[in-house]
Amino acid sequence: MEIGIVGLPQSGKSTLFEIMTGVRGRDAHGEACVRGQASVPDERFDRLVEIFRPVKVTPASVPFVDINAAGEKAWNTIRQNLSGADGLVHVVDGFSATASGEIAGRYRKLADELILADLLIVENRLERLDRTPAKALRPREALQRDLLPGLKAHLEAGRPLREMNLADEQVLALRSFSFWTIKPELVVINTGEDVAAVEPAALALPAGQPRIRICARLEAEIAALPADERQDYLAAMGITAPAFTQVIRTAFAMLARQVYFTVGEDEVRAWVIPVGAKAPQAAAAIHQDFERGFIKAEVVGYDEFLAHGGTLAGAKAAGRLRLEGKDYVVRDGDIISFRFNV
Repeated sequence: MEIGIVGLPQSGKSTLFEIMTGVRGRDAHGEACVRGQASVPDERFDRLVEIFRPVKVTPASVPFVDINAAGEKAWNTIRQNLSGADGLVHVVDGFSATASGEIAGRYRKLADELILADLLIVENRLERLDRTPAKALRPREALQRDLLPGLKAHLEAGRPLREMNLADEQVLALRSFSFWTIKPELVVINTGEDVAAVEPAALALPAGQPRIRICARLEAEIAALPADERQDYLAAMGITAPAFTQVIRTAFAMLARQVYFTVGEDEVRAWVIPVGAKAPQAAAAIHQDFERGFIKAEVVGYDEFLAHGGTLAGAKAAGRLRLEGKDYVVRDGDIISFRFNV
């Protein structure tokens, strides 16, 4: 799982990366690709830490990638380092714009470049498939031959592939192409300090596509404050949390990920799994042996845990701590202990 941060030069994308990960790309000694982990803010995790007071705490995290590319080979650098990303955060300069249409134009400039890049891939692949006899095509190639003309028409209309709502088997057949516009995208409008002055609807994005307004300069100042001073500053401003935490949460959810918790005095940890994962697959996040030797999962929901005294003993006494088998679909926020034998 990895999220690439993209944007036009001077959009503030590297500043946002530094705020979220704490990694200063400008100190990376000229490296073109800088990676960092951002902890996913989660009040449930914080509450569990308060209850168990463990020796070690491990929150969920999401990896971000920032590319410092310039010159004639900039696009090659971006493609080489971000083609495997699972999602994109597209940062748009809104702080120097004088009109909403100008912001929309800046968004479209990079979006159109990504669409064109995907279109070239489609056209090249169609040419090769057309030269291959139908009887010689493998099943996946035959599916690609049927899918690609529709993708080509969609891209030629200036629309990203993510809008096509492709079926899972279709996305799987196209995975080797590493299309840019098939990846989920979060749009972040980097504004001046008057954040409310910029209306995200001006970008004319499809309904449901996530978008967030922030002021990266202000967020950098907040992130630089000590933890206690930060809370006092936010309270004085009437803000519950910095906007960059919303970017992290939204980017995490955009990839269809969720967490479950393991708890104890030694460690409280949030484990990242795909939405819809069953208990054995969730166990594999800890160790592959847990999946291979899976027997049962001892599960209690976070809300049920709190409702019965915030103790596992209380949840068990109330009959809320239950044993689940291999077909159990893990829910976001479950507290789990696995039974296994290898």
